[in-house]
Amino acid sequence: MFENPKYITRGVQSEIPDALMLLMWQMIAAMQSSQKDYLQVFILTKTPTGQHIVHTQEQPPYRYELDVHCKCAIDAKVYVIDDKTHSTMLLASEY
Repeated sequence: MFENPKYITRGVQSEIPDALMLLMWQMIAAMQSSQKDYLQVFILTKTPTGQHIVHTQEQPPYRYELDVHCKCAIDAKVYVIDDKTHSTMLLASEY
């Protein structure tokens, strides 16, 4: 999963900095899980030192947290959905 063409919505393009988009795609590729769920969830939280990222999936249960020092930190919830032909990154509000 998630090895097919990748797309982003207009909301992601306008609200998520490129560096964070790339980091989320890389976090999916580097997952230490026996199986990837079709739905990956990212909770982005702005902190005093940068960006806090919580990456989760439901089945099998997976959770990874990461703190990144950056000036482009934002608060957002992002979904990445794989439908076997392509993967799409979208804001939760666009679902």
